[in-house]
Amino acid sequence: MADQGGSVALESVPVIASQRAARWLSGPVIVGLLVLAFWLVVTITVGWWAPFDPLEVAGSRLESPSRRSWMGTDDLGRDVFTRTMYGARSSLPIAVLVIVTAVAIGSLVGATAGFFGRWVDSVLMRLVDVTLAFPPILLAMIIAAVLGPGLRNAFFAMIVVWWPIYARLLRGQVMAVKELDHVEAAVAIGASRWRILRRHILPLSMTPVLVNATVDFGNVVLLFAALSFIGLGATPPDPEWGSMITEGAKQFYDWHIATAPGLAIFSVVLASNYVGDGLRDLFDPRGQ
Repeated sequence: MADQGGSVALESVPVIASQRAARWLSGPVIVGLLVLAFWLVVTITVGWWAPFDPLEVAGSRLESPSRRSWMGTDDLGRDVFTRTMYGARSSLPIAVLVIVTAVAIGSLVGATAGFFGRWVDSVLMRLVDVTLAFPPILLAMIIAAVLGPGLRNAFFAMIVVWWPIYARLLRGQVMAVKELDHVEAAVAIGASRWRILRRHILPLSMTPVLVNATVDFGNVVLLFAALSFIGLGATPPDPEWGSMITEGAKQFYDWHIATAPGLAIFSVVLASNYVGDGLRDLFDPRGQ
């Protein structure tokens, strides 16, 4: 009877896995993956097929959308569709770099604070608390304004905003995981602290970080666009979604100038949220 029960339990594992995979590959998640894949391809290949040069005049000023110019032209006669596609080269790579750097710094600080505790935890978390006391966009604006406009300075400003979020998140995960039985067993057999942290704690603590990073990808794109919108991000004439929306705001009645970059930002934010929600469902231990 025991063997029969054990075999039934083993047979149920693939069923549960398939159920989670089916929930992960739901309609919204597939749409999100396709949208992100589209923008990845655009970022890599836009230089090969773009109909116009993003910095050169492609027609008359403020042309309406047409077969020749799908999204019309801006107030300098540059093709809006081309500039929107090239804008992905500014927004998406910097968003990836911000997320990767923020996760690396935040994970190092959070894991150290959660694992060692005591005065190490107190010092590091007070630094995190000071940073998190400011609204993210306000802090990013202050730092970018002090450093000056430009991609590099916007990059540093967004890292300062985002790394404390991951430090706080991973600290909580590490503090919960280090109380588990297998960690106590590793301590009992004399494993070093760094080995315990690296082999027994971090692998079980990183799932929420992965989910949060996926969702935050769209938020970083949105914040970068906001900084560029107020003149603290990308500098003209480089094509960037936030600065293009600024140009559209100056020509309020020429709706097509801001529509294309606005839809681009909307699609990336929505797609990253869909994929992040799917990852949360996939890794949810309570899922059936």
